[in-house]
Amino acid sequence: MYAKDVPTGTIFYHGTKAELDIGGLITPGFGSNFVERGLKHVYFTATLDAATWGAELAKGEARGRIFIVEPTGPFEDDPNLTDKKFPGNMTASYRSVDPLRIIGEVEDWIGHSPERLQEMKDNLARMKEQGRDTIIED
Repeated sequence: MYAKDVPTGTIFYHGTKAELDIGGLITPGFGSNFVERGLKHVYFTATLDAATWGAELAKGEARGRIFIVEPTGPFEDDPNLTDKKFPGNMTASYRSVDPLRIIGEVEDWIGHSPERLQEMKDNLARMKEQGRDTIIED
């Protein structure tokens, strides 16, 4: 689903290993789940599966967490997972330069199998070796 087609009332998620509080804001400018440098966008999704990947693949040793978030401003399709790299927006992934407000947490999410998680980590390592792991921030 493209950002322009997102219906009002859609539930959005943010997967991470960061310790965050309900009522707080996730703001741009910090290291992301995948890179150390600060980014000018915050990233989120309308699918629990994509948020699960975020929680599982995030840097750090803390447990993965999935927060329910609401954008505080306009948002657009995440070009890292849409037409610039993959056709469409299959993961319903978005980004914004405005903060996300944390309005809840998904406590009972189920992660991917250890084999599937290792497969994804291997794919990400391969992308890094090939220099295809850049995050599009334009």
